[in-house]
Amino acid sequence: MTSTDRWLIAGLGNPGKTYAHTRHNIGFMAIDNLSAHYKITLNRNMFKNLMGRGSIDNIATIIAQPMDYMNRSGPPVCQLARYFDIHNENILIIHDDMDLDSGRIKIKAGGGHGGHKGVRSIIDTLGTNEFTRIRIGIGRPSNKPDVTDFVLGKISKHEMDHYRKVLETVRCAVETILKRGPSTAMNEYNEKL
Repeated sequence: MTSTDRWLIAGLGNPGKTYAHTRHNIGFMAIDNLSAHYKITLNRNMFKNLMGRGSIDNIATIIAQPMDYMNRSGPPVCQLARYFDIHNENILIIHDDMDLDSGRIKIKAGGGHGGHKGVRSIIDTLGTNEFTRIRIGIGRPSNKPDVTDFVLGKISKHEMDHYRKVLETVRCAVETILKRGPSTAMNEYNEKL
C-alpha cells in the first residue's frame, strides 16, 4: 500500500472535560462518530494526537483528535501526516464554522482559513492550504456580543439531537471524499442543510 492510498482525518477541538460537548468541539464529535461507526478505536497517543488506525470502505485511514489547544492544531496534525507519509491532498480536517447556519456543512479544498485559528495553525505549519476541510455550521449568536462564550458554550440536549443528524451527514460526506474525491462531495453536500 502506498502513502497515496492512506488518509488522515483530523477533527478539531480543545482537549479536556471543560470543553467537551461545546460547539467549538464539533470536530472531535465527528471523529467520535467515525470511530464508532467504522470501529476505529482511538487508542494511541502520538505527537499530541489521540488517534486510531483502520479503514473506511477499504481505504486505509487514520483518524485523530489533536490534543493541543485549537490554535495549536497545526503541529500535531503535521507531525502525524509526515510520520505516516500522508500527502497534503489526503488530509481532511473537520471543524466548526460560525459563518454557516447551524447544521449546514460545506466541503472546501484549499482556500484561506476564514478566521478559524485551528485551520490557520494547520496552514501555517504545513506551509500550504492544499488540504480538504469539512466545515460544520454552528451559526452565529444573534443576541450575544461575545462569540467566545457562544463557541465555548455547551450544546443543549435539543441541539445535540440536531447535531447527531448532522454528524451522520458528515460521515457520509467523508466516505464520498475518500471514494470519489472532494469535488464530487462538494457537488453532493454543499447545498444540503
